[in-house]
Amino acid sequence: MSNLSMIILCGSSPRHIHVANRLCKAAKPLAIIQEAGGEQRGKKLQKLLKNPPLLKNKVWRWIRDRKRYAGGKEARFFFGNHKPELDRPDLLINVPHINHSDVLEIADRLQPDVIAVFGTSLIKGELLNRGRLGIVNLHGGLSPFYRGADCTFWALYNREPDQVGCTLHFIDPGIDTGNLIAHVCPEVKEEDDELTLFWRAIWESAEVYAELFDRLEKGERFGEVQSNKGRLYQVKDREFVHEKELDEFMRQGVLKGLDLPLRVKWFNRLK
Repeated sequence: MSNLSMIILCGSSPRHIHVANRLCKAAKPLAIIQEAGGEQRGKKLQKLLKNPPLLKNKVWRWIRDRKRYAGGKEARFFFGNHKPELDRPDLLINVPHINHSDVLEIADRLQPDVIAVFGTSLIKGELLNRGRLGIVNLHGGLSPFYRGADCTFWALYNREPDQVGCTLHFIDPGIDTGNLIAHVCPEVKEEDDELTLFWRAIWESAEVYAELFDRLEKGERFGEVQSNKGRLYQVKDREFVHEKELDEFMRQGVLKGLDLPLRVKWFNRLK
């Protein structure tokens, strides 16, 4: 276990809780901050009501995701028959949104070595400069090739299953554009689907995230500049037609014969 201290900023889904728990075992957690999102949701709803086509698309995505995640499949993947719960609920702090002034106050008061992020809204402003060793994000795609949302989906849609994976990177003002720490590509097997691959990538990335703290404490330096802007996918880009096309691609055997191993690439800095 590393002696480095950290603040964890994360979401509340089972995958986020799993990563937070793994990090708590890897270093010294000072706080776990989750955003409730009520204030932001209200503003987004007002915007949607003024744009009927956007609202219709949003409703379709909500229904789609309820079906995809029905039955607690994600919870079972990460926690088996146990209820998804934080190992350190005593450290939990809820805020309206991740850029709330309370978060900056907590960071300034606790002075963590690292701010570890997974599953929050886009972080902006002065918080980007906090954390003695930096603010690190776990992104569910391989940057710069797949930035933004639904990256596992788009890697499969583009018939690039070898590009399914996650990125650990330092956060800058852009969307998944910060200096690279590691790429984590999970095993890919013929019988897999989008969610299985996504969750497996997160599971393996949690282990790499934990390993990062030991490496940082030993003095290793990371942060390779991304070579290009790559591709940015937004939530709105994934439409019904793309869903149907990927279903057909999968039936045609996009993963047929594949048996890719776990692949991890670290981006060390020499100076």
